[in-house]
Amino acid sequence: MDSAEERAVRDFIAKEVPDWDDDVVSVARFKAFSGQRSDWHPRFLFWRDLILKVATHFGLLFIKTSQVKSVWFNRGGLTPLCLDHVLSLMYNEGDLTRIVDLADPTSGRLSQLFRKVSNLVARSTPDIVSEEFVILTSLLQSKAAEIVKHLSESHWNSSCIITMKKFQDICGGPDEASAILRYMSGHGTAQYLSISRKEFIEGVKVSLSASTLSSISNLDYDVLHLIWTTEKLQQQLDVIDKRYESSRKSALACLHSGNKKLVLRYAREIKLATQSRDKCSSLLNRVEEVLGVIADAESTKKVSEAMQIGANAIKQNKISVEEVDLCLRDLQESIDSQKEVEKALEQTPSYADIEDEDLEDEFEKLELAIGKEASVPAVEKAFGTSEGGKEAVGDTESINEAFSNLRLSNGASVKQGSTKEGSEGDREPKKLQIEAV
Repeated sequence: MDSAEERAVRDFIAKEVPDWDDDVVSVARFKAFSGQRSDWHPRFLFWRDLILKVATHFGLLFIKTSQVKSVWFNRGGLTPLCLDHVLSLMYNEGDLTRIVDLADPTSGRLSQLFRKVSNLVARSTPDIVSEEFVILTSLLQSKAAEIVKHLSESHWNSSCIITMKKFQDICGGPDEASAILRYMSGHGTAQYLSISRKEFIEGVKVSLSASTLSSISNLDYDVLHLIWTTEKLQQQLDVIDKRYESSRKSALACLHSGNKKLVLRYAREIKLATQSRDKCSSLLNRVEEVLGVIADAESTKKVSEAMQIGANAIKQNKISVEEVDLCLRDLQESIDSQKEVEKALEQTPSYADIEDEDLEDEFEKLELAIGKEASVPAVEKAFGTSEGGKEAVGDTESINEAFSNLRLSNGASVKQGSTKEGSEGDREPKKLQIEAV
């Protein structure tokens, strides 16, 4: 870790711990653990969480113990006296692990068996502080999950095979790839493959589902060889393309300068590069077709196995073919009815063409109708619901009916064809006369 990274770590710690520069608080934090566990357990949680935050933030899969002690938490030459105890507890609780604690799948079975026996014999707790590097377990788990997710985006089967070079590129380096492969192999989600033909070829088979991988077959080795061949052909195509582009630029430069001899030489190189590219592309397409056929065959095998499992389940549960057919028919009818409902919903007329004025007119009519209907319940509520109230409501209805047959007249004439004149001596003001229609 260079000086720039060290400054970045210190800045991050100062941001995460607001009182990091407080001398009084730091003296209490930097003391060694003493007494019962309950006395120093809060300080252990503080240092553990801070170490995990720093490593996770900077993506440090491998942690150098000397840097943690002398660089990360160095305050003017003072370092925490409890860090050795903190790292040991983190190792015992599974937050940290060593690379030797993870089985190496690239070694033979005999060496793996010998390692297991030696671990059973030597049960003493190792000195984790003396280790040069330790691995953060939580980050190792998240890295493995990221690799599975990355491969799932380009593979459709339950497992895939890639070369060791590609696996290292995905992991971010050979050291990271080794640790992640050890972890995934220990959990049964990855297996190491190697074949020795004209060249030594290494690969990894990764499970893209929750299930563990089955044993490696001869087909897996053949697939690894084909995938390795496609990568080699692609690399050769990239070299040919670069050579073609270089020859083309040189030919154009010579053409501008008028050197016809060099132009002809570069033209020959361009022609040879084009022919080589065609041959290489043809071979690459054939290899990819073979890989596609193998992938389709694996999918067909999975379907066949699923059908066999279904047939065995039918036999075990004593289900007849007629019952299965009836269930399928019911399911098809449900699907058809759902499609009809969706089709009817799609054919519902759109209300986008209706004008706002029409909506306002309809709304006003609806308000008037609601007002007329609400007038009668209001009168009923005023008279109550007792027996006397019911009689009053009946009288009210008869009065309303009588008033509905009346009309108001102003002045002398009310009915057509009949008049009534007032006497000259009658000086009283005209009154509204009510006459039944």
